[in-house]
This record gives sequence, C-alpha cells and structure tokens, in this order.
Amino acid sequence: MKCPFCSFEESKVIDSRPTDEGQRIRRRRECLQCGKRFTTYEVIESLPIMVIKKDKSRETFNRDKLMTGLLRACEKRPVSIDTLDNLIDEIEAVLQNSLDREVSSEKIGQLVMDRLKGIDEVAYVRFASVYRQFKDINTFMQELEKLLTND
Repeated sequence: MKCPFCSFEESKVIDSRPTDEGQRIRRRRECLQCGKRFTTYEVIESLPIMVIKKDKSRETFNRDKLMTGLLRACEKRPVSIDTLDNLIDEIEAVLQNSLDREVSSEKIGQLVMDRLKGIDEVAYVRFASVYRQFKDINTFMQELEKLLTND
C-alpha cells in the first residue's frame, strides 16, 4: 500500500476492524519510511450481474426493481420489508456465488418464486401471475392446483 504522504510502497498494519456490518475492513497503517499513519479500507470486489431479459436485451441486476415487484405482489399482505430484504439478499448471494456473470430473468423469477412460496402463498400467486404471464384463467388455475397439491 503506497503511503499518501511520501509514496513509499511499504507499510505495516497497526489495527484492523470490521465496519459497515462486516462489509468492509478498516485498517490503520504506518509508513515504514516516514512513520506517518493513514487509514485504508478493504472491500470485497463484486462483479456486476447482467440479466438477460426475455427479448434478449441485457441490463445490470437491480435489487430496487426486484423490490418493486415484490412489494406489488405483497401489497396488503402480512409480509415485512425486512423479510423482502432478506429474500433479495439470498437471491443476490446465490447469483454472486454462481460462476455465471449473466443470468436469465426467468432464473431470477424462479428463485423469487421458490422463496416466496414459503413466505406468503397469495403473494406467490400474484408474483407468478406476472412472472409467468398467465394468458387465461386455466393457466392461473393450473398454478393454483400445483400450489395446493404440494402442501
């Protein structure tokens, strides 16, 4: 780590502590040449996840967009924002931990539905109706039947 005062490239770490709920590490360093102290932060490098949409266009994964869809599905349902935040955190972790930097919107939708089913069945059906683009009442009923037979 280059010293910001004298540009010497060697320093020693005096103190390390986690910050931002463990997302970053704050390090106090001392330059081995001039003896001045400075602070650095270490963060995990995360590569952007690209979402391949149904029309084959690509856009960066946007957790706010996912939250908007979940809020719409959970409207007037007993599902807390914290629960939805945790659901999105889980999905984002699955996507970050996979080796794929590009993922289809269908896969993301399936990940949401798999988790939403255990949280609130009405919200699950609402989300599924948009995600699966039910064309008529029969496809809607088929999804409800699947839900009822899995219980």
